[in-house]
Amino acid sequence: MAQEKPQVTSVLATDVGSTTTKAILIELRGDEYRLICRGEMPTTVEAPWEDVMIGVRKAIRRVEEITQRPILSQQGKLVRPLQPAGDGKPASGVDFYVSTSSAGGGLQMMVAGLVSSISASSAHRAALGAGAVVLDVIAVDDGRSTSEQITRITELRPDIILMSGGVDGGSVTYIAAIAETIVQANPQPRFGATYKLPLVYAGNHDAQDMVSGIAGVELDVHLVDNLRPRHDLENLGPARETIHDLFMNHVMAQAPGYGQLMKWVDGTIMPTPGAVGSIIQLMAQKYKANIIGVDIGGATTDVFSDFGGTFTRTVSANLGMSYSVCNVLEEASFQNIRRWLPFEVDEEGLCDWIANKMVRPTTIPQTMDKLILEQAIAREALRLSFEHHKSLARKVEAEEISAGWRTQRKLFKASGEEIIDLLKLDMLVGSGGVLSHAPRRAQAALMLMDSFQPEGVTQLAVDSIFMMPHLGVLATTYPEISAEVFDKDCLVRLGTCIAPVGPKIRDGQPVLDYRLIMPSGRIEQGKVGYGQLVRIDLPVGARANVTLRPAAAFDLGLGKGHTVEAEVEGGLVGVIFDCRGRPLALPAADTERVAKLIEWIETMGVYDAECVKRYAAERPFADDKGKPGEKGGRRGGLFGRVRR
Repeated sequence: MAQEKPQVTSVLATDVGSTTTKAILIELRGDEYRLICRGEMPTTVEAPWEDVMIGVRKAIRRVEEITQRPILSQQGKLVRPLQPAGDGKPASGVDFYVSTSSAGGGLQMMVAGLVSSISASSAHRAALGAGAVVLDVIAVDDGRSTSEQITRITELRPDIILMSGGVDGGSVTYIAAIAETIVQANPQPRFGATYKLPLVYAGNHDAQDMVSGIAGVELDVHLVDNLRPRHDLENLGPARETIHDLFMNHVMAQAPGYGQLMKWVDGTIMPTPGAVGSIIQLMAQKYKANIIGVDIGGATTDVFSDFGGTFTRTVSANLGMSYSVCNVLEEASFQNIRRWLPFEVDEEGLCDWIANKMVRPTTIPQTMDKLILEQAIAREALRLSFEHHKSLARKVEAEEISAGWRTQRKLFKASGEEIIDLLKLDMLVGSGGVLSHAPRRAQAALMLMDSFQPEGVTQLAVDSIFMMPHLGVLATTYPEISAEVFDKDCLVRLGTCIAPVGPKIRDGQPVLDYRLIMPSGRIEQGKVGYGQLVRIDLPVGARANVTLRPAAAFDLGLGKGHTVEAEVEGGLVGVIFDCRGRPLALPAADTERVAKLIEWIETMGVYDAECVKRYAAERPFADDKGKPGEKGGRRGGLFGRVRR
């Protein structure tokens, strides 16, 4: 008989991030669990402190200051269990403590396989699912020489190497070559100088002894079940579990202060991205919905999806809003960033501003034009990350097979079919500073709509104060508490986006007729033309019945021209009818594009429209014939540069 989990009334959770350590306190109030407060302090993983526990204790002390009750003893130790108030003294301590971590860059891995599109691809997905940033993928057919591969492995210094290749019973020749390449590189761990770098081998079972013989002296070899026992089967679970165990119990144990933190927590410390994925999966199960979540940070952008029970996580390790912002410019191109701006920008000046953002990552925009520019960059980072995610999110089908010498278990048949179908997407959730802390919630909504381009009827939401990692690690033990707090305190509902899918047609031509029956019984109805946005206020928690009649060539999920009746949920932005086309195409001519951008800004209320119009007048684009726009004999620019 399974042992029942103890009842908890007070939960403390921390997230040890790369720059800040965040602590939240959750308590039972009446008959519901609610977020009580949040405190944060700088992370202390580097010199001169080099002890993560300093930042953890300071973040907890901040929570103590807010709640006016002790959680730590005078000696700085966590008080457990919760001590009820009495004799004029407040309650102290907590019942349960969990933590996540991405300090020091989080879990950083290198993947090695035989064929880039098969074994290496499966290993890549296994590493991402374990919450890792994949630094590089080495394969026999990756086009690099052995010396180039050796140099790359030596330079990167990963925490763990995941090696795969070959089906069970296949050839072992190339597997030996890959193992020898890794050994020749002699990779050194980031943390600790006295332990061997872990190598997880998840390839052809017949090569296990050979890999151990080649790499066992220099590396800490761990043998797990093959990721690809057959060409059409995937088995990612054992490798993911081993990676997680190695990272938390061996790799992070070498980091300064983590040994003590691991003694404090109830359970294990989870990598921050893995914890965010955990809460996305939990909510997909609870809502019985298809969900996409995104966490855009300073260095990386993680995208999570759960479609029909298939969970996928990808990380764009080179796309972020501070440390990696130069990469966004390089990958997206200047023109793709410029298209979201209703005023002219000087390319050289933009490069300077982005470089300053990279070297001063904690700075935030001080003026509206800088805010508009930062959010334009965010759109491109989100768009590129989602494209990367869609390329890796592939459908797998469960299949029970007999494993011979192993016990019978469930493996997965990889069909190669993309699983992301935006017409079936129920909820899109954003997280990360540029989304969660946008000055107006409508800005977050429009960034999500512009970058992900949801189709059909989709709920939009953001993480209120970035507590998804805390709730994700809590979900592994108390999923019901985690789900309740996520629904009531974490999720900020922005509203519902309704977007028909169809061909590009003449601007303004009718696309959609709508009829909303509001909670009060009042009826809102109208038409939306191609290229237009229409927003209708519907408060948080309110629901409205909507009848949608798309034009003959447009689809809302039931087929072209078919009427859809649904119940939509309100939010801080309301109900948004987005008939700008899929894919969203901005006008090519600058004057028309600026007019459209300003029209959408006014409709959504994302910025002060008059201020934006002033920027547009003072900093005009070149006209459609390519001649510079004149303003007092000078070309306007965001950075005040003069171009004759």
